Amino acid sequence: LLFSYRLAPEHRYPAAFEDCLKAAAHFLQTAPEFGVDASSVIISGDSAGGNLAAAVCQALVERTDLPKPLAQVLIYPAVQAIDFHLPSYIQNRAVPILYRERAVFYFMNYIDGDLEMMDEVLNGDHVPVELKVKFRKWLGAENIPEEFKVRGHNLRVMSSHDEDVYEAHKRALEPSLSPLLAEDSVIRQQPKTYILTCEFDVLRDDGILYKKRLEDHGVPVTWYHVKDGFHGIINFFDGGKLSFQSGKLAVDNILNFINGI
Repeated sequence: LLFSYRLAPEHRYPAAFEDCLKAAAHFLQTAPEFGVDASSVIISGDSAGGNLAAAVCQALVERTDLPKPLAQVLIYPAVQAIDFHLPSYIQNRAVPILYRERAVFYFMNYIDGDLEMMDEVLNGDHVPVELKVKFRKWLGAENIPEEFKVRGHNLRVMSSHDEDVYEAHKRALEPSLSPLLAEDSVIRQQPKTYILTCEFDVLRDDGILYKKRLEDHGVPVTWYHVKDGFHGIINFFDGGKLSFQSGKLAVDNILNFINGI
């Protein structure tokens, strides 16, 4: 059984999310027809797929007509489009294969944002001050362990916002695009979670912050951090001369988690 979803830029948010949710719900509902125990389904994704996997698991909380996923596997997930000044975004802004500006470009394309406002979005001008204050309890750098700040991090003064920039990009604040912002009642109902992060990845702190939110609400989290890893490392676990041992170790760790549930 194969599922595909509509992709940006031809199809903007929330097309991909809606398609993935529909596919997940359909499979959970019909799993026995494919010889699958519906109670053993794991939802997984990497990078933008990690964003979709997290958002789908949150949406399934409201579906009382479906079995709950056994677990979610989030591989260097993007879980927020609010703060692009987190330590990992600054430290790894020029590290291949996902540059800071490129990550923001993808987000803006996904929500059909105004690319001429990229500098403003990078600066956080798309988030009203009252929401920055609200989100700080989840996004503040104080939630990130000190060991991840040793390569440099300056406390940033909270800026005001631009109403035009906000209007063009306000969908970035929706939990189905920024799962880190979901209500506590949704977070605490998330399934057992595996999160993989890489040291040299702009999305590193997204995963760390989501890990903390889940753990703070009693969700069991298995975290694997690839200290010498970069974004996309699991794609290089078996690529001949382009193979990286850390990529193989990451894949093995994911498999060990799945096999151990």
